[in-house]
Amino acid sequence: MGLENLLLGFQIAVTPFNIFVAVVGVLLGTIIGVLPGLGGANGVAILLPLTFTMPPTSAIILLTSIYWGALFGGAITSVLFNIPGEPWSVATTFDGYPLAKQGQGGQALTAAFTSSFVGAFFSIVLITFFAPLLAEVALRFGPPEFFAIQLLTFSSFVGLGGGNPLKSLASILVGFLLASVGLDIVTGQLRLTFGFTDLMKGFDFIVAVIGLFGIGEILLSVEEGLRFEGAQARLNPRVVFQTWRILPRYARTFVRGSLIGFWMGFKPGGATPASFMSYAFAKRFSRHPERFGKGEIEGIVAPETAAHAAGVAAMLPMITLGIPGSPTAAVMLGGLIIWGLQPGPMLFKDRPDFVWGLIASMYTGNVIGVLMVLTMVPLFAAILRVPFAILTPLIVFVCAIGAYAVHTSMIDIWYMLIFGVVGYVFKKLDYPLAPLVLALVLGDMSENALRQSLIMSQGSLAIFATRPIAAAITAAALILFALPLVAALRRRGWGLASTVGPSAAPHGP
Repeated sequence: MGLENLLLGFQIAVTPFNIFVAVVGVLLGTIIGVLPGLGGANGVAILLPLTFTMPPTSAIILLTSIYWGALFGGAITSVLFNIPGEPWSVATTFDGYPLAKQGQGGQALTAAFTSSFVGAFFSIVLITFFAPLLAEVALRFGPPEFFAIQLLTFSSFVGLGGGNPLKSLASILVGFLLASVGLDIVTGQLRLTFGFTDLMKGFDFIVAVIGLFGIGEILLSVEEGLRFEGAQARLNPRVVFQTWRILPRYARTFVRGSLIGFWMGFKPGGATPASFMSYAFAKRFSRHPERFGKGEIEGIVAPETAAHAAGVAAMLPMITLGIPGSPTAAVMLGGLIIWGLQPGPMLFKDRPDFVWGLIASMYTGNVIGVLMVLTMVPLFAAILRVPFAILTPLIVFVCAIGAYAVHTSMIDIWYMLIFGVVGYVFKKLDYPLAPLVLALVLGDMSENALRQSLIMSQGSLAIFATRPIAAAITAAALILFALPLVAALRRRGWGLASTVGPSAAPHGP
């Protein structure tokens, strides 16, 4: 029955008009993903009025194609300029940008786009065959389970990050501190505003990321001295096929990233923590963890696969339950209601043509998207040949536009510059930025989930031990938090044994 419905969906999705709509949507989405501060959700919201006169199936194909394009486009500036176009592209900068600086931008982009395709395709297949069952599983998640998953995400950076765990923990705490600035949505109290009304709305994640990574990297480049010659980027049109020969060796990373991303995609904002968690696991289980952060392809494969798997999985609760799993899905949910459709389980029975047309369009949109961006890899890589001293003013200008576009407020540009200095200081002191960014993203959600859980249990932390799913995830998180301490004790024990052992041995005459 599922295959018959899918064939019905393909009959709708591959009509000439819907294919044209998908191509236009992917192109627009890629442009939107490249522009920092705009993002898929804003792009879909801006273009939503254009769909009011279209048939609902064609309209949702256009919006989802914009979403796929934004997912692909977010990796472009992350790799080329160290500026994440989307929140989930932050982890891609860790190894993508170093590869680009080494003149291998084409290889990095090919790995990112291919990983994105694999992760999205994995999620689409699972949605096709297991949508109702997976929706029932998602219904069992409440505030305790959401908090436990977010705790697991933070613990993966402390326990699996591979760097100094104390610095990672300090970075997380700074992120939580920044996330708490503004209005407390539970009590209505102002926190850490110090009398400044502009701080009431807190710090927007996009503004912070643009400053921390984009402006921070530019400050480092200025310190090192701006060069008036471009990178020796290899403009080999066969770079795509050459990179594909390498990627099969990361099969485990593809599978692990897809599973992490699909599982995290059910939760609001799941793509960003999924990319960070996948990166941390890839580094932990790699044979060469010391290469991460210096231009390791696996460091691109892991976050891109997970982010796209999560981005697609976020559509599942919207279709089956009427609960959006991401900001973009929330905008699409509004579109469904405007078109006279009621999201939920009955949608599969009332409008099978719409549901299966949408699912089939996920396949076609993903294929169209990856083909479009892969054909343009040499063109994107050629940008690196432009001297960085010439690109710097343009990058600063684009960053300023992106920061201003978030709230159309001049204060965000000042925040961007301040975060740029913070990013510069963190890099000079060798403090990781990733945990700070993750805490800034998940700070509000984690706090709300924790407080809702304590309200449910009347203040008892036992709720995280009495609910089976929450208990299992919390236990895994605590184990990861304890890993660095256990490793330190073992090293200390071995050091003592090696020191005491020979001296304690009896000496012969």
